[in-house]
Amino acid sequence: MADVILVLNAGSSSLKFSAFDAQTPRLDLVLHGQVEALYTNPRFCSTGKDGDVDTEEWGTDYQLGHLGAIEYLAGFLRSHGEGHRLIAVGHRVVHGGQRFSRAVMATPDVIDELECLSPLAPLHQTHNLKPIRIIAQLRPEIPQVACFDTMFHNTQTETSKAYALPASIAERGVRRYGFHGLSYEYIASVLPEVAPAAAGGRIVVAHLGNGASMCAMVAGKSVASTMGFTAVDGLPMGTRCGSLDPGVILYLLDELKMDSQEIADLIYKRSGLLGMSGVSSDMRTLLASTDPHARFALDVYTYRIARELGSLAAAMQGIDGLVFTAGVGEHAAAIRERVVRDAAWLGAELDDAANQAGGPLISRPSSKVSVWAIPTNEELMIARHTQSVTGASAL
Repeated sequence: MADVILVLNAGSSSLKFSAFDAQTPRLDLVLHGQVEALYTNPRFCSTGKDGDVDTEEWGTDYQLGHLGAIEYLAGFLRSHGEGHRLIAVGHRVVHGGQRFSRAVMATPDVIDELECLSPLAPLHQTHNLKPIRIIAQLRPEIPQVACFDTMFHNTQTETSKAYALPASIAERGVRRYGFHGLSYEYIASVLPEVAPAAAGGRIVVAHLGNGASMCAMVAGKSVASTMGFTAVDGLPMGTRCGSLDPGVILYLLDELKMDSQEIADLIYKRSGLLGMSGVSSDMRTLLASTDPHARFALDVYTYRIARELGSLAAAMQGIDGLVFTAGVGEHAAAIRERVVRDAAWLGAELDDAANQAGGPLISRPSSKVSVWAIPTNEELMIARHTQSVTGASAL
């Protein structure tokens, strides 16, 4: 029987999970999977470390919900193989606000404070917290840890965090926070092993997935990021618009008579690659499409990445390396090729064969900027924090 740390990442209708063996020094992955369509057509899928797949479906007439998903997952862990003993649960929580600069025990007071930050991450925060409350009721003896996507960026200066707004507004917490921090923290942790020559230098990491952002790191510390007050800022994403002139919001309010909920739905769910292309938010579909709108969406996407790359290089007064990560960054060689081509002015030179092979090093030896494709692992980062906070050490 293995002692496991369970990592949960909850969305509005899904629950992703990973279980790590706390008795191994590197926190070996035991199994991972998700329960999706919790309120419509619930489906469960889990993959073990040996590749064994377990599935379950409940049908369209059954609403499993977050509570049912957690109860099912707990039973599955107990019965899987020889059984696993759950010793701690780590949770991805998107927003930590100004107070939470490191992972913390998810006490009732902490949960209440984090709930107050929901307006800053309306698509994520409340859903992230739901499993914490459920487990606290079902298994109050199990320690739970909240790990924040914002905490990695706390090393940024006050200047880089500030908006040019009156102090009375800034003091209410209106500033740049940055997100995808767990991903960036993981990349920073593996760079000394994967790319030792680059690890201590000036690196831009491009986390390109359905959500997308970029982070400038010096010696493994965040100094600037493309996301700001909320996770809708910065690069165009799958369905999110990215940076937008605030005057556009005023236009939507005054001229199109849209209310705040309609605008939120527009900028979070109907914009980005989906909105520009009218085809899909999925990068694989867009790359395969001959629709001119799909091609235009990709042009805008890669242009904005290249433009932000220059901005982040300026924030560091130079650049030594570029890292692609997350779903698109790790798997879309065509996107990497276009970005590196646009970064030729920085001295970046792509090795086409290495890029097609997926790296990790995808730049030529002559390249002044080393370029890498490195898989991220936010779940392992959460497990590490959970082990550190709870003291659940390997034997």
